[in-house]
Parts: sequence; C-alpha cells; structure tokens
Amino acid sequence: MTPVDRAPDAADRVTEVLARGELVVHGRLADASNAVLYATATLGDRRVRCVYKPVAGERPLWDFPDGTLARREVAAYEVCRALGWQLVPPTVLRDGPYGEGMCQLWIGPGPHVPDTDPDTDASDTDASNADTSAADGRETRDVRDTDEEPGGPETEGPETDEDGHGVGELLALVDAESPEPGWRAVVRAQVDDGRTALLVHADDERLRRLAALDAVINNADRKGGHLLPLPDGRLYGIDHGVTFHTEDKLRTLLWGWAGEPMPEPVLAALRGLLAELADGRPLLVRLRELLSEGECQALRARTATLLRTGRYPRPGGEWPAIPWPIL
Repeated sequence: MTPVDRAPDAADRVTEVLARGELVVHGRLADASNAVLYATATLGDRRVRCVYKPVAGERPLWDFPDGTLARREVAAYEVCRALGWQLVPPTVLRDGPYGEGMCQLWIGPGPHVPDTDPDTDASDTDASNADTSAADGRETRDVRDTDEEPGGPETEGPETDEDGHGVGELLALVDAESPEPGWRAVVRAQVDDGRTALLVHADDERLRRLAALDAVINNADRKGGHLLPLPDGRLYGIDHGVTFHTEDKLRTLLWGWAGEPMPEPVLAALRGLLAELADGRPLLVRLRELLSEGECQALRARTATLLRTGRYPRPGGEWPAIPWPIL
C-alpha cells in the first residue's frame, strides 16, 4: 500500500475511487455539527475509507450562503494541490446516497461501527439501534474512533500505527509566561478554576505551510481538532467548509508567526498559485465551478497581498481571531 503523498499519481488514484467508486455509508460521526458520515468507496479491487458530507446535512450559517460548504472543502483541496502541498486529504464533489456532497479520504484509524458489518449500508440496518439520522431522515449509526478497518478489497490511504501521534505534539496549554524553545506563543487562555495558561503551538515547518494555506483560503475555523498528524511525519488539515469568504474571516490557532516574514519556499508556492489563478488557467476554471466570482477574485487578491507583504497576516480586529472551543 502506497501512502497518498509518496507517489506522483497516488492522490489521483485515490480521487478516482472517491469520485467514481460505489459509496456505502456505515454510520454517522457523533458530535459533528453537520451531517458527517463514515463511508467506503469501492472501485474494482480498490477501496478507500472516506468522510461523506451531504449538502442536505449542512446547517445554515448567517455569514455563508446555504448549501456551499461541501464545495468550499473541495476548493480548499484544489488550492492546496496547486500550492504543491499535501496538507488536505484528497477531496471530491460527488453524488451519494443522500445527494450531492463532499467526499474526502479518511485519515487515521477507522471508526468502530457497532453491531454492523463494514460492508453493510447503515441505512439498511435495524433502526432501533440507531440514535442519529442522516440528511434525508434515514437512520444511521453513531460511529466512534478505533483502529478497525473495513474488510474486503485492499484499502488505500495513509498508513498509520496504533501508537499514532496526537495534536499534543503541535498544540499545548502551558503554565508559563513564555514558550519554551521550539514553541510559539498564541494567546493566554482561561482554563479550569479561573486560571489562565499560555496557548502555544509548535514552531513546525508543516504548521508554517498550513498557516499560509489558511491565510490564502481565509479559513474561519482552524481548531486543534482539525489537525491530524501521522506517525510518519505527515500532517493533514481537515474541515474547510467555512473558507473563501470575501470578507476577512481568518480565525485560527496558528498565530505564532503573525507579522513575521514567510519562508522562501512558502513564497515560491504562493507565486506558483498566483500564476495558476490567472484567467483561463485550469485551476481558476475549476474554482469558478465551486465558488462565486467574487470569492475567486478575493482569493486572487489575498494571494497577491501575501506576496506583496511577504509576511504572515496579523489578526484583523473585526472578527474573533481565535476559534472556540480551541479543540
């Protein structure tokens, strides 16, 4: 099995399965604000575990148009690929059991689906054991994280081990006035019993790239739980539904480099992206299928501004800069 970012065509193979494979839903992830369904997509002898978020299961937001979150997630993947980075799992827009939605490669150990075979459609299982409903009202089961994988054909995707690495290697709350070497201060946060602690994140090259990506796509919700580090050193960011707004909405935990110069490799990636956002280029053609014209123009303007300043942005002041809850 080849991880998705170890061979030039690996991501394309995964997106083909995600886009064209038979999509079977096994359950709904508990505690998600929108409908987030655990599924598998199978094409011939290839199978991938995935997350399926149907548009019909999106809750309305006051500041984003209804029914657009799935397309924004796909746009985030397209922009990340154009930057030359593998920070967003392969993501496609497709039809599924509950209508059009975003389908994204599952990262990490698979969840446990109680009392059902992984190859059984959750909508066909006994409804008396289900406690959540899918987008169109059909019953699905809650699923929770475990290391279980679906049986059947070979499952493609990132390799993981049981030990895994957690968000704790990237984010921490520390009882100190300043961060230790290798960490960056973000903000003082209130914790239990009225105490305060210093929120810090790792001074990590992967996070530097992710912070730049968030600035480009105007990510309004970079929580700690949206960071998925793997034992082999790879890092993925997920949940990019509230992105690409025309107004400044950047809300993130990765403010440790605010106002500082971006590394040259990051600036080189931004120069390449700006070239691909020119009229007539395939990337812009694709993004116009996913975003409004105003959002595409704002994306191009943000990228140009980052290149002009050469620095990570600072909090704007008109929008809460830190997401809550932090994780």
